[in-house]
Amino acid sequence: MNFYNKISAIALLSLTAFISCKDENLAEINIDPNRPGNVTTPTLILSAEKQIMDNVRNLDFSLNGTMLFAQYYSQNIYTDQSRYDLPKSTSDRYWADGFKALNNLNEIIKLNTNPATKAIAAVGTVAGTNANQIAICRVLKAFTFHSLSDVFGDIPYQSFGNADPSFEALQQNPDNYTPKYATQEKIYTDLLNELKQAADTLWKYPTANTFGSSDIIYKGKNENWARFANSLRLRLATRIRTKLPTLSQQHFAEALAQGVFTSNIHTAAFKYSTSAPNEAPLYKATITANRQDFAVSHILINSLKGELGPFNTLDPRLAIYARPNKNNEYVGQPYGLPLEAAGINKPADISLPGTLVNAADFSEVLQEYAEVAFLISEYQNWSDSEYKNGVVASLTRWGVAEPAAQTYANNLPAATKERVLTQKYFALYTQGLESWSEIRRTGFPNFLVKPNDVVWTRVTPAETFNYVFKPVFGNGIPKRIYYPVKEQSVNKTNYQQALAAQGDDVITTPLWWNK
Repeated sequence: MNFYNKISAIALLSLTAFISCKDENLAEINIDPNRPGNVTTPTLILSAEKQIMDNVRNLDFSLNGTMLFAQYYSQNIYTDQSRYDLPKSTSDRYWADGFKALNNLNEIIKLNTNPATKAIAAVGTVAGTNANQIAICRVLKAFTFHSLSDVFGDIPYQSFGNADPSFEALQQNPDNYTPKYATQEKIYTDLLNELKQAADTLWKYPTANTFGSSDIIYKGKNENWARFANSLRLRLATRIRTKLPTLSQQHFAEALAQGVFTSNIHTAAFKYSTSAPNEAPLYKATITANRQDFAVSHILINSLKGELGPFNTLDPRLAIYARPNKNNEYVGQPYGLPLEAAGINKPADISLPGTLVNAADFSEVLQEYAEVAFLISEYQNWSDSEYKNGVVASLTRWGVAEPAAQTYANNLPAATKERVLTQKYFALYTQGLESWSEIRRTGFPNFLVKPNDVVWTRVTPAETFNYVFKPVFGNGIPKRIYYPVKEQSVNKTNYQQALAAQGDDVITTPLWWNK
């Protein structure tokens, strides 16, 4: 959204540093997407991909937000946000940086459509054709817009192929600080069409290479981008099934027939670097900043142990998702403790995120094959074969040997709605936003902490304490996050119109697809 780009977007200067297969160092510079000068489209795509992942996994939004909402993590020092006492500024960076990334993607599209620049944009073998560059940007824009809308609901939106007058984001005028908000129904409907058109283009040239090694996600492989576009259609179509069932069915069937993820090699992920300043967001928080206040929750630990939920066997991912404590035991931090109980458990007493999860060069996932398998299982009325495919895909992606993964999956009880969605929850670990969205959509897993649940019984020589979960705001997991504070003043009229259409700007207001 151009109205936020008085602040320069983070971008990546040295294209050659990423073109080299041996060196993934990222040299950061400032690029203003409104005035990029002679910046090449490969440099812009590199910048946009990193901005997208940095933003979805940033400290305030992910660690202090969605990973807590999904109850993967629990705070062991400050417990306010575990109990949904969210600062009004929680979303400011997420909103602004999301639109900065969108502006870089939109700049690539403009360079590939402007008659004065389109020939230059496609020069050489690295960038790829105009059509393919545009198609990939449409996929990433769809991912980013849907990620923003799943947090706020109605937002300013822009389409490549739809001139709806309510779609005012990313306009040519860099000083448009007051774009209209589009409804989430319109946004989702258009996103599905954007993904369809992008997939249609990319499937025409499945062996083409677009952006080369500047594309960290797929290294320029068009076929994988085509499969990602269609797999994302499955996600979005499933999200709106109860609201727009005919449209949902149409897109799901078409995407499935054309080609989606069929193995882990198709998973869309951004791999970070071991070199500063381009390490993964969790590593920066826990190692660089030396924070130890995010522990794995007792919900996730106990369910992976088979002590909670529909599975009574030890899950092989437990030793990957979490680290043992000082006694070599896996102990989850009780979720959502009151302030008087904060800090009782020291970091050495409980399980912190696993070594692989916390690696500097961790690969953060946009969408993975396991999720696609679970989506297909749901579409096919809880297909057992796709359910097992999803479990095996998740385990092997995390490093479990395939024979062991297959044995584990084969020994699971048959697919049901509860079991499929619980395994999906396990698979989405680290993907806090998507897991939180699925919890809102489905209500599963049904063993997550609810108001008035006892989350910890602490026994001391003097007495026994029962700590009960009591949210500070709301009556359970947040339905959304507040709009940025700046919108309330800078874009007040459109902000107020969005509230009139959607509901109050509070965390208890459900989104359109969740009403």
